[in-house]
Amino acid sequence: MTTPTATATTSTLAINGGTPIFDAPVPFMAVGLNKKDIAAATEVLESGMLRAATKCAELEKQFAAKSDAKIGLTCSNGTTALQLAYGALLQPGDEVITPAWTFIATVSMLVAAQAKVVFCDVLEDSYQADPKDIERLITPNTKAIAITHLYGIPVDIDAIEALAKKHDLKVIYDSAQAHLAEYNGNGIGAYGDACTYSFYATKNLGTGEGGMLTVNDEKLATKISHLRSHGETGKYLHESIGFNYRMNDITGAIGLSKLQTLKADTDRRRAVANIYANRIDTITGVHRPIPTANSNPAWHLYTCRVDLETLTCTRDEFCAALNKEGVPTAVHYPKPLTDQPVFAEIAKNSDTPKIAEKLATVVFCIPIHQNLTDNQAHGICDALTKVAGAFAK
Repeated sequence: MTTPTATATTSTLAINGGTPIFDAPVPFMAVGLNKKDIAAATEVLESGMLRAATKCAELEKQFAAKSDAKIGLTCSNGTTALQLAYGALLQPGDEVITPAWTFIATVSMLVAAQAKVVFCDVLEDSYQADPKDIERLITPNTKAIAITHLYGIPVDIDAIEALAKKHDLKVIYDSAQAHLAEYNGNGIGAYGDACTYSFYATKNLGTGEGGMLTVNDEKLATKISHLRSHGETGKYLHESIGFNYRMNDITGAIGLSKLQTLKADTDRRRAVANIYANRIDTITGVHRPIPTANSNPAWHLYTCRVDLETLTCTRDEFCAALNKEGVPTAVHYPKPLTDQPVFAEIAKNSDTPKIAEKLATVVFCIPIHQNLTDNQAHGICDALTKVAGAFAK
């Protein structure tokens, strides 16, 4: 790793033949299983009890407790978690407000539930749904708000809950990226009608596939549990239509193993985020994410923005140069959902989300994970400084 010159120029960039900050690329994420995870899975394999059983039940109990929720319900993945939440809380035709800036599953499952989707815009600094825009869009037909804690940053929960109370709305929090995030000193599971989580391999708690819902109402939990397993209320007794969205105990065991280190892993992510915040605030041309007030993010992704008014390059050119310095990047996301062809008809009836459209041209993610060292984090900031300096107007 090298130290950037105080006056970087395009000729000193590695992409143009200069010396890179890192000799080898920094890992963008930390995924995979350790020996304890593998041993936990092997124990289940050797037991022969492969279906959802004691491991899933214990994961539900522990994850809910760590999230400050009363009840946890495992399921097959984060998308089916959303489908179960929407299926239990919504009726076909219900009008639901949801952000145009999120992963597609948040909205595709609303469409699958036959809801009427209304797109709201987001805040430029935190990337979270804009409560003022949500309030503007509420009509007598609005029945729910489906909101993402995007990148692991909690939305303004106080504002969302106040709107829900005022207008008698259901609230579903898509928390796929927000394991152990906090708001007002509480786990995010303490809020809303339901929180949904993904345990996809790249998530902060990654089991390969898998998901979880947390709720605080026993009747709702029972309804979701029936919906999760063919509408079955007793042995071969089916009182409603349901699905097979159960987890298995192999996945449950891996999840339990990873849950034991999740707090420490999350704390490490937060320490890296603090290094980034202090350093990036000194870099002209790059903006860091600004967490929602009173929140403690889980930092699934660390998403920055280039300031195109102060740089001579595009976002993609900036990232290409950063990549050559040994800093991998990713773009989450290249399009707002209003620009996705599958939602073209919905977009026609929605206002243009101006902030979401802008974000699609300026956001980029830099590495953040529990295995990142302080030296690597500072090196990444050195690379940001170097590239931003070289492209400064």
